[in-house]
Amino acid sequence: MKLNRIWSLVVTTYLLTALSPLHAAPAPVFTPEQEAQIGKIAADYLVQHPEILVEVSQKLQQQQQERQQAALTASVVENQAALLQDADTPSVGPAKAKVAVIEFFDYQCIYCSRLAPGLEQVMKSRPDVRYIFKEWPIFASKWEASSTAAQRGIDVWKQKGAEGYLKYHNAVYHTGHTEGELTTADIESAARAAGVTELKPVNYTAVLEKNDALAQALGLSGTPGLIVMPAQNATPKNITVFAGLASPQQILSAIQKAQN
Repeated sequence: MKLNRIWSLVVTTYLLTALSPLHAAPAPVFTPEQEAQIGKIAADYLVQHPEILVEVSQKLQQQQQERQQAALTASVVENQAALLQDADTPSVGPAKAKVAVIEFFDYQCIYCSRLAPGLEQVMKSRPDVRYIFKEWPIFASKWEASSTAAQRGIDVWKQKGAEGYLKYHNAVYHTGHTEGELTTADIESAARAAGVTELKPVNYTAVLEKNDALAQALGLSGTPGLIVMPAQNATPKNITVFAGLASPQQILSAIQKAQN
């Protein structure tokens, strides 16, 4: 084996072992002179082979994502009742469905808007799944329509049930108006399309605060937040949390995982 290959093995093993949270062996003890020499050898080698840094960075990122997913799924298990059994939360699909897809969203969130068409596709292809919509207007302090649309959505749910709510929900997104562009006229038009003729003032602040508290308890940092889980006997192994955008195929795969 050539000398550079030996150093490649030594340096790579040293770096990956030092960075891995899973290794159990005690760290080697070196003299200051040895540490300086090792550092120089490692630095020289990495300058010549920067691809190793890319590999290490990717491994660290993967480990971080795995830790985040583990923390999120554990929180989902702890908060199953609040996720699945809240009478104030709009839901569409069979009450006894084996799988639930829960979305935390804001109508003014551009990424929620990008997710919406794909989720519509999933809902059409998997009508056996229950879809739960957690109104979470995180941009309310910036755009008033964020809160207005969320509260009107809950009111539509209360008045018109699942069918009416879904019409309203999709109609708002079909405007394509996000990030401050959504208007009162857009919201009222969507509510009328859902069958609500009297648009009286509503106040569901308590519901929105409850949703916010749940999102915080779960560890969600923004919208969209998508959770796919069994309606019963959920465990970290059969739960998937998307902290951000997800494609229709990813959602369908997560549904299949929740069924197994």
